[in-house]
Amino acid sequence: MARLLLGNPGNLSILAGAQAGVSEEDARILRGLRAGIEDAYQELIDRYEQPIFGIVFRLLENPGDSSDVVQEVFLKVFRGVNSFREQSSLRTWIYRIALNEAHNHRRWFSRHCRCEISLEDERGGRPNPLELASDPGRSPFEQALDSENRTLIERALAKINPVFRTAVVLRDIENLSYEEIAEILQISLGTVKSRILRGREALRRELTQRPDQTLAEALA
Repeated sequence: MARLLLGNPGNLSILAGAQAGVSEEDARILRGLRAGIEDAYQELIDRYEQPIFGIVFRLLENPGDSSDVVQEVFLKVFRGVNSFREQSSLRTWIYRIALNEAHNHRRWFSRHCRCEISLEDERGGRPNPLELASDPGRSPFEQALDSENRTLIERALAKINPVFRTAVVLRDIENLSYEEIAEILQISLGTVKSRILRGREALRRELTQRPDQTLAEALA
């Protein structure tokens, strides 16, 4: 069932950070950004806005906050493009910024907004992130699951430890390689494997609490 169920850790002897630097396409975009070319800015946003929103939303579970964080992510990218040393891919760099911003926002919210009650959507429930951030280039995860099952997966993901959730989202939803995840999170490949396995197991446990355990059995 897509990478969520069939991910293969691959060769764990590869060192984290062994990814090559920027590709020719990345280099082209970076040249445009550094030259202040508007089309380069638009291309970057078109390419990364939806996946970044999806990651941030799954960590924050609030569309308004997620939109604010995504805007801050791109501001940091635009401001920091001249200092980017190109030792990783452009995607890795942007995802790392996004995760840092999301985690910083969670910490800030935890300290300052514990007592606030978030508004629910018009239907009286939490919005579906797949509706908020629909991506025409759907991932294997989204192609493999129907709408109802996606909703169940999303709700189960929201209940597991954010550390493990992040790893599962990057691997099974964003379809990143183990090496990319290690580089983004700045952890070893062994730790990446451990977090993904523990996240999948936590997800399976959440799904076993449902009367229909088909999805949980698929994850076993």
